Amino acid sequence: MTQTLKTKVLIIGAGTGGYVAGIRCGQLGLETVLVDGGDGLGGTCLNVGCIPSKAIIHAASKFETVSKAAGGGTLGITAAKPAIDLAQTTAWKDGIVKKLNAGVAGLLKRSRVKVINGWAEFTDAKTCTVRTADGDIIISAEHVILATGSEPVELPFLKFGGDVLSSTEALSLSEVPIKLVVVGGGYIGLELGIAFRKLGAEVAIVEMADRLLPLYDKALTDPVQKWLEKHGVELHLGAKAGSFEKGALNVTDKDGKALKLKADKVLVTVGRKPRTQGWGLENMGVAMAGPFVKIDDRCATSMKNVWAVGDLTGEPMLAHKGSTQGEIVAERIAGHDKVFNPVTIAAVCFTEPEIVSAGLGPLDVEGRDDVIQAVFPLAAIGRALAIEAGEDGGFVRVLASKSDHRLLGVQAVGQHVAELSNSFAQMLEMGAVLEDVAGIIHVHPTLGEAFHEASLRALGHAIHI
Repeated sequence: MTQTLKTKVLIIGAGTGGYVAGIRCGQLGLETVLVDGGDGLGGTCLNVGCIPSKAIIHAASKFETVSKAAGGGTLGITAAKPAIDLAQTTAWKDGIVKKLNAGVAGLLKRSRVKVINGWAEFTDAKTCTVRTADGDIIISAEHVILATGSEPVELPFLKFGGDVLSSTEALSLSEVPIKLVVVGGGYIGLELGIAFRKLGAEVAIVEMADRLLPLYDKALTDPVQKWLEKHGVELHLGAKAGSFEKGALNVTDKDGKALKLKADKVLVTVGRKPRTQGWGLENMGVAMAGPFVKIDDRCATSMKNVWAVGDLTGEPMLAHKGSTQGEIVAERIAGHDKVFNPVTIAAVCFTEPEIVSAGLGPLDVEGRDDVIQAVFPLAAIGRALAIEAGEDGGFVRVLASKSDHRLLGVQAVGQHVAELSNSFAQMLEMGAVLEDVAGIIHVHPTLGEAFHEASLRALGHAIHI
């Protein structure tokens, strides 16, 4: 039997953009229905992306620490040779996801958001049919928020399945592969490749570009490449992956030579694409911007009262961007004058070491003589040395306008620098100048002192170098 339902706001997708939009709509007193037909409450980030990957990365780092202690000792600590039961680690990771799922469900319930589990398909811009386990529900709404997210890009010659994995399957393995080949040297491939190397897998990385993480400048990526080389990760840069046959990946190297890389598993991480198929987007009459749904600074599409947030709307495909957009759309539907116009959206690579970038970097200001750049090494920070974070070439770098000292960008590479990202974004969003950062009393001993010292250095008077 088909049911019908009318609502003020209909949200499609329960990821970080969709569920946050739902909670805020509920807080603002808007009758809201949230349709979840994907990865579960929390979407890709909570279920098969950000959170589970960071859990596995954390476990891998713990394992590496014990392995060092067993291999001759570290910091005066010795230990017996460790073992890893990846099935137990995965179960622990799944427990974290389950707890967060329940938390999101509780928040939505408290905000009086009706959650429907099922797959939606639109017949027009404001009407969809949701197929659920209990039958079809036709939903019509005054406002529609599209938050369908993204999915891994599949290569035609390396279809997902069996021993060819996307990041989703890689995060649910029950055993550490003996030999893992990662196709794609972006942040997802490197994060997981490094984690599995720490867990004992032999890892090779195949990247088409001539260097890793090509969207970042070389100074930021060099410490990561040095870690990979030091830990025996095989790098094939400027190389093209081919088919996977009989336990070997066919690769053409930068010189055109054919190689066969033995592998138990092949992890394909060549990017993500917006999830635009299978839910009737073509029936909604919204304008597109290439593969993405086109929006303005209100997150409004070309169709009245149809909004879009998150990965569906374009780069950067970051969870915190989607969440912010979700809040803004809820505010606008409630009649508040909000726009999405951030100064910066900071990004983090949870590699070894970590990379943070906010605002403009050297590649963005190349050739300009009106910009000050200053770098301060973590090796000169006491806290960094005390937690072994100052020995891998890490640093904090600031870029500022030469005329008025306005901060234009901040980057960092080093262990644990992800925790500096919010400070970087905050200073840029508030329009800080170098003197603002220099005038803040930074807590000692912390890694944040490197931001302080880099700003002092840009002004010509760093203290500890």
